[in-house]
Amino acid sequence: QVQLAESGGGLVQAGGSLRLSCAASGHGWSEYAMGWFRQAPGKNREFVGVISWAGGNTAYADSVKGRFTASRDRVKNTVYLQMNNLKPEDTAVYYCAISLGVDGTPRYPGEYNSWGRGTQVTVSS
Repeated sequence: QVQLAESGGGLVQAGGSLRLSCAASGHGWSEYAMGWFRQAPGKNREFVGVISWAGGNTAYADSVKGRFTASRDRVKNTVYLQMNNLKPEDTAVYYCAISLGVDGTPRYPGEYNSWGRGTQVTVSS
């Protein structure tokens, strides 16, 4: 069973930075994508960014492009989301998710097989 363990959320002032981590275990796939989504109170879950494990290709939502960067560590089986120049509107619960058997950059929640439990990111103004 796939397990995703997120960490790295917290409280930061506007303009600050945080790095989220997501460690994946319990699967044997060599091709998959790891995505990041977020959900603010009263809003739908939205795509933030994604990285393909095999090729390292990335894609981002327009709202975070140029500020957020996804990366991967093959040894640790972990993906990261480096978030810079954070804004109050980035406040949300952030989830990582895995899309098995793909070598692309899926953007829709329905394309993902398993989800982490989420980590809170709060940006104060």
